[in-house]
Amino acid sequence: MSFLKNLLNILLPPRCLKCGKILSTRNGLCAECFNKIHFISAPMCHCCGRPFTNTDNLKFTAKQLCGECLKKKKFLFALQRSAFLYDDESKNLILDLKFRDKTSYAETLANFLYTAGADIWKQNPDIIIPVPIHRKRLLKRRYNQCALLANRLSEKIGIPVDYHSLIRTRNTVPQVELSGKARRTNLKHAFEAKFPQNIKDRKVVLIDDVSTTGSTLNECGKVLHKAGAAEIYALTLARTE
Repeated sequence: MSFLKNLLNILLPPRCLKCGKILSTRNGLCAECFNKIHFISAPMCHCCGRPFTNTDNLKFTAKQLCGECLKKKKFLFALQRSAFLYDDESKNLILDLKFRDKTSYAETLANFLYTAGADIWKQNPDIIIPVPIHRKRLLKRRYNQCALLANRLSEKIGIPVDYHSLIRTRNTVPQVELSGKARRTNLKHAFEAKFPQNIKDRKVVLIDDVSTTGSTLNECGKVLHKAGAAEIYALTLARTE
């Protein structure tokens, strides 16, 4: 096996997922491309994970909230985290995984999710649930990128994935084609808890690729909350702000 692996590395050397530069290991980024990704780290909102900007000469507490979260009386998600900002440096990684059959990217991207979810893992969640896609879209695309990420994440942390308890009941227009207000109405009643008994009284980690307006996560979160989830955590690869 070692001989075959070495031969494979000679014939098809591992390359950077972004620029194609030859690397020593597979499914990774070269140092230059890695440093271009805008990873999200403290200081950030303790609840929604929104990174704070213009932080010069400002002090933040460990549980500092952003302006939006300070206005809220109730929180749908106990914690929400994202690995990096969705911008020109990161978006092709997600688009390649989602639409261009680069399923091998899931391993590296799941590692980013694992790091981003450090605060979530401390809460001892029970199950991971990927945001589902409609069966018609699944047949066309052949895989759900969120399920791939959830599977890789499960292998790293030992928390089971539930692929069946949350389903998509309507084949909605892709969110990317809609404005903010239309995105929210587009997803009304698009999800359903098929097996609420598997969700009730459990701490759930909801996995998605990108959080833009938050409409998809919010609709899924409402369904999980109605099904009786004890706590819901949202974890995405990227967010737009």
